[in-house]
Amino acid sequence: MAVLKVTFTRTNRDKLAQALWFLNWISVVTGVILLSLGLFLKVELQKRGELMSERDVHAVPHMLIGVGLAACAINFLGGKMCCEGADAAAFLRWKLLMLPYIVVTFCFTFCLLAGALLCHSTRGQLEESLALGLRDALRHYKDTDTPGRCYLKRTVDLLQIQFQCCGNNGFRDWFQIQWVSKRYLDMSQSEVVDRLRSNVEGKYLTDGVPFSCCNLNSPRPCIQHQITNNSAHFNYNFEVEELNLWQRGCRQALLDYYTQIMHSIGSIVLLIWLFELSVLTGVRYLQTSMENVLRLGDPDSESDGWLLENSFAETARYNFNIIKNLGKCYQGDEDDDPNINIPTAVEHRQDNVPPKKISAAS
Repeated sequence: MAVLKVTFTRTNRDKLAQALWFLNWISVVTGVILLSLGLFLKVELQKRGELMSERDVHAVPHMLIGVGLAACAINFLGGKMCCEGADAAAFLRWKLLMLPYIVVTFCFTFCLLAGALLCHSTRGQLEESLALGLRDALRHYKDTDTPGRCYLKRTVDLLQIQFQCCGNNGFRDWFQIQWVSKRYLDMSQSEVVDRLRSNVEGKYLTDGVPFSCCNLNSPRPCIQHQITNNSAHFNYNFEVEELNLWQRGCRQALLDYYTQIMHSIGSIVLLIWLFELSVLTGVRYLQTSMENVLRLGDPDSESDGWLLENSFAETARYNFNIIKNLGKCYQGDEDDDPNINIPTAVEHRQDNVPPKKISAAS
């Protein structure tokens, strides 16, 4: 029994073809939107590529770009097919192409759904990439004279100012690394030498942070050095007073920023997927109804259209049997022996047995 069978008149088929032509051209525009979203996300990720690890976080924009290009090509072809699809004579030119087009479009819609789900499921991978990338960026903050890292200090400072964050997980991350270049350390001072000698790795560690960690909204002048020393500042208590530094870590700030972008893009892609699915359904109805018109031979007659000619179970069983028979045919070709003798009618007469008719299949 056909699944979701609908009866179409000649007028209904014409209206369906015109609507599908219009919707396919709208789908070309949605393909351009998908392409633009993919390019936008790729640019946003590349902007701060120095703050991410080498893990591949560009799978989402690459998929969006590929799906967007495919959408433009598929829907352009679909619009041309639907424009001529309601005419029986013109349908004959597209008849052999309609079914492969529907199969390819179905795979395309599946990729759309996968892209939408991928936008909502990459938070963990993105978080790990940001954590490792920011950790390395903070370690090389001082390497302003090293080729390839000389602009990293500027990148980190702009990041902390723009996103109002400090460190990887918080401002305390700066206490564990040497972020002051040795060229700016006065080795004639005993305090500097003692700090270098007190560390196993010979690092100059302080309880200070870069200026970009300062909260611009704080009424008090920024305290960025000797943060944990209460006696170094007037009317200051490190344990109870709210510091005039950004409290949020940059990993969390960037993660929230990119997650919001990806969730918004994922919602848009999901809406486009529903739209493309409805267009695919209409094309399937047009194809099956026009095939029935050709079968009846009267272009003005009513015809039935459906999504599946048989039920889901019967369709799955039919396709499974086709695959199984293909395997048997392949195995049968290997087992065929041309030297096998077929009994003749004369041998049957000698045994007083009526001769059997030998079919062409044997």
